Amino acid sequence: MSNTDTKKLSAALKKELKNIILYVFIGLVILFGIMILLIQLFPEMKTSPEFEYWRIVLGGIGGGAVAVFNFFLMGLTVQKVASDINTDRARNRMKLSYTYRYLMQVAWIVIAILVPCFNYITGIVPLLFPSLGIKIASIIFKKN
Repeated sequence: MSNTDTKKLSAALKKELKNIILYVFIGLVILFGIMILLIQLFPEMKTSPEFEYWRIVLGGIGGGAVAVFNFFLMGLTVQKVASDINTDRARNRMKLSYTYRYLMQVAWIVIAILVPCFNYITGIVPLLFPSLGIKIASIIFKKN
């Protein structure tokens, strides 16, 4: 793969990125449904500013965006590493990518907790949707 080829998204990465976006979207719909149900079952939640609907949605959108972006960055890194013939450089690139992506998620979690415009629950839970979606899809669409 030439250097110009690594700047393009591979077909496999595009396909997986579409899947991740779908998993996050489905997860958010379910999460929002659960939150609405909880608010209806426990009316005292309605009086808490943390559980205003717009904060719930904003937290979910933020968490979903971070989850998708994290997967996108991981895919780009894997694509670059796969085309690198220097194994030490490739290994270091992968470790550095993991560290930065981990720090990005931690920073988002801190923001979701501390910034009052986000519901911290719906801000943090979507970070789990990509891996959960991949696991569920592999069970449902398991090839023999």
